[in-house]
Amino acid sequence: MSSGETSVRSPITAVIVGAGHRSLLYATYAKRHPDQLRIVGVVDPDPVRRRHTADLYRLREDQCWETVEQLVSRPRLADAAINGTMDALHVRTSLPLLEHGYDLLLEKPIGVSEEEVLQLQQAARRYGRTVLICHVLRYAPFYAEIRRRVAAGEIGDILHMQTEENVSYHHMAMAFVRGKWNSVEKCKSPMLMAKCCHDLDILAWMKSGVAPVAVSSMGKLTYFRSERAPEGAGTRCLVDCRIERECVYSARKNYVEQGLWRDYVWQSLEAVTMNPGVGQMLESLRSENNPYGRCVWRCDNDVVDHQTVIVEFADGSTAAHSMVGGTAKPCRTIHLIGTRGEIVGTMEDGFFFVRRPDARAGHVYHEEKVTVDVSDDMHGGGDLRLVEDFVRVLRGESPSLSTTSLDDSIYGHLIGFTAEKARLERSVLPVPRLA
Repeated sequence: MSSGETSVRSPITAVIVGAGHRSLLYATYAKRHPDQLRIVGVVDPDPVRRRHTADLYRLREDQCWETVEQLVSRPRLADAAINGTMDALHVRTSLPLLEHGYDLLLEKPIGVSEEEVLQLQQAARRYGRTVLICHVLRYAPFYAEIRRRVAAGEIGDILHMQTEENVSYHHMAMAFVRGKWNSVEKCKSPMLMAKCCHDLDILAWMKSGVAPVAVSSMGKLTYFRSERAPEGAGTRCLVDCRIERECVYSARKNYVEQGLWRDYVWQSLEAVTMNPGVGQMLESLRSENNPYGRCVWRCDNDVVDHQTVIVEFADGSTAAHSMVGGTAKPCRTIHLIGTRGEIVGTMEDGFFFVRRPDARAGHVYHEEKVTVDVSDDMHGGGDLRLVEDFVRVLRGESPSLSTTSLDDSIYGHLIGFTAEKARLERSVLPVPRLA
């Protein structure tokens, strides 16, 4: 092809499977770049969500299905599927899609057990399909630039890694106390895998394929328990609580006055309206049908609200990750210490420091401040960069340093599954070896 020629390429086509918040967010890439990605179908058991997605992407009735089984009963409709179902459905819905010829962009966690994850890996290999996992933090400029510098050897060999995820009080209450991820029985994933799957992946990714070999973990549900309820607390914020006006966990404050988490909190109203008014919101929070109106100390939650994981890698290096729920400020931190220097920063600040020893007279160390772009999404700008990379990979272009292929995403999951076993057994456990 001469330098003056241009190549016109058809967009990658995709079906949304599970029309929830995450899938619809990834699908917005098609709105911004219709020449690269086109949404051509939706699968969701909820007729309201199917209709809403169909309206967004101008889908016909014969492009909408209740189940994956209905979709795969007909000839393959698209190049790929964006699978954003709930955790326990990931592998169950992905297997027939792979068999039917769909490549996958799969929301994390891959599955809810080690066995499920390995089952999906085997299926992807058997059918020759591409599966990228939605570890969007890899694509955030903050982490992508840190990984680039680690790969370039700027701090030498990593000896230790320390990361934190501080889950804000309003996020913790919405998702892990009142909401869909508040119980292992409900979502089949412990808090560590539901919330910190990204962070464990970052640890494994920074080690660039060096296998984790041993894990220990401690953590409990300590604060969001009925015996910790303040005097005057009721069962529902707007029904029988005498301290609602002073409580930072007030459903009225967080969901109505602040407008937080509307994609989750008002799901019970979707059959009536996608844009409820204040009166409808308040009435919903009073109703037993809306779990988000419950007192945070009187819910049916059983997942931990703080946990720490310690990892040993095959080269003798170590790592520690801490998750704390209920913090004032939501943030993720990282501190990598290598043989030639260190990297430290907080993602939400939009910068990190590279520090190296400096033994010159009058010096101890010198540091470089590295500023990166940060967007206002909770993943530091990684969400749509992930979709962009998925499109590039399916077009046969070279994967980026961040590419979250299935094979490269399993170590972080194995750390998480082993850590939860170690927490329950109060022990140090070996991490399963990959074949």
